[in-house]
Amino acid sequence: MVRILMVCLGNICRSPLAEGLLKSKLDGTKFFVDSAGTGAWHIGQQPDKRAIAVAESHHLNISEQRGRQFSIDDFDDFDYIFAMDL
Repeated sequence: MVRILMVCLGNICRSPLAEGLLKSKLDGTKFFVDSAGTGAWHIGQQPDKRAIAVAESHHLNISEQRGRQFSIDDFDDFDYIFAMDL
């Protein structure tokens, strides 16, 4: 299984949207997709309501996702890590 991690600053806008989009497009038996934030401000929180609305406008449900912080272990746990910040 190919493991993909999407990373942004807070894990409440960009990376949850990217996670939801990839999950909708990729075969869940061949790919595992997750997201994380570099900051710890939103651990355990739902994505931002605006991100949820954008996702819903594209028939995606990201409301069950919860923010988590990027960990050093993620480098070993994921095959691909995509950063969405400079």
